[in-house]
Amino acid sequence: MKKLIKTLTLLAVLSFSGNLFALSYTDVASTLADIFQWSVDSNEGDTTFRSLLIPFGGRTESLGNAFTGLCDDISFLRYNPAGSCIQTNTQFALFHNSWIADSNMETLAYTIRINHLGLSAFASTFYVPFTEYNYFGERVAGNYYSETVGGLNISYNFLAGYTFKGFALGTTAKVGWRSVPDYADDDTGSIISWSGFKQSSMAIMVDAGLMLQFNLFKFYASREPNLKIGIAAQNLGVGITGAFSNSGLSIEAVPTYFAIGLSYKVIKPITITADYKQPVNFINPDGFHWPYLGAGVNIQFAHFLSFLAGLELKGANPKISAGMEFEIAKVRLNMCYSLDLTSSLNPLNKFSLSMKLVLGDLGRAEKSAEVDRLYSLGLQAYTEQNWEKAIEIWEECLKIDKRFDPATTGIVSAQYQIDMFRKIQESLQLD
Repeated sequence: MKKLIKTLTLLAVLSFSGNLFALSYTDVASTLADIFQWSVDSNEGDTTFRSLLIPFGGRTESLGNAFTGLCDDISFLRYNPAGSCIQTNTQFALFHNSWIADSNMETLAYTIRINHLGLSAFASTFYVPFTEYNYFGERVAGNYYSETVGGLNISYNFLAGYTFKGFALGTTAKVGWRSVPDYADDDTGSIISWSGFKQSSMAIMVDAGLMLQFNLFKFYASREPNLKIGIAAQNLGVGITGAFSNSGLSIEAVPTYFAIGLSYKVIKPITITADYKQPVNFINPDGFHWPYLGAGVNIQFAHFLSFLAGLELKGANPKISAGMEFEIAKVRLNMCYSLDLTSSLNPLNKFSLSMKLVLGDLGRAEKSAEVDRLYSLGLQAYTEQNWEKAIEIWEECLKIDKRFDPATTGIVSAQYQIDMFRKIQESLQLD
């Protein structure tokens, strides 16, 4: 019955949001394009492996791709490699992003956190149909142009504790392959073997990131920090073309950028995010690129249902997006609709989906509950002036979680009480 109620609630909200989002967003986007016409980037498109700028889809795209300073699910792999060590749960995810001109991107990803260590892996493929016709309009070749990227991630959250949430550092090593299909000879019309392979390319890259977590102007009770700041360098590397051709190697720039982002939980159900990304071209450093800007909001109606909206600006063309996140029986679904002017002169209605299996936290919640139970027992012993017992219990807390600051503070206080009581007894004996 509860699952039925959740499903009906989701359908009702989706219907309402879909009707609301259909209200002349084309006019809004066109107006925004006029406003930001000054920011047209004349150097845009001078890098290879452009699929690295396409989001996995789902949640992050709904937030205007402002995710560098949030990283609260597996999508961090596209934005900040420091995110794996702060994930609440192990996750396995499938993403589908319907892009432009019949192109799509599919992604498979996995992340696991062991205490303060995060480990992740992903593989992503962007593909678009390629069809070649001869002078008579006859089809002579049909295949797919594709770009496939895979990566391995590791991160660690240093000095993470009850009060100070630590600073997370991470890196992702990535390898990409651009596959060009074989094409036909202009004279004979026959397919030239290995012609596409000779034009294919490899990319070798690395990402690096930092994540900081704080409490600032927090007006609700929660152990989770309400402010996060992320800094990342994405796609540091090069593309290599011509390794299997007679023309020799060619080194190409990949879409490298530096990003800073933040997320702030205003109140418990509402989180706002913002990102600033600065593209750079290390092969041609003289060409200036306008930054990418993004902002988003996440409104959680219930523990299983959230609404997301965002705005992204690349050049003068805005992308307005909205989506829903729905979780039931350890399955988290994200659906995103985007009205996109960033990739075409005409408005594009695009969709992306993600499905994430939430596979548990390796017992971290149980461990935290046991620490809380022991701490409460220590407080009870403390109020009964059984300070030695309180210290003994709180030391058990620290054996489970050495950075549980309340237990450390309690031990110091209890020891102070013991020392004071001993001094009073000694002074009475001297009298």
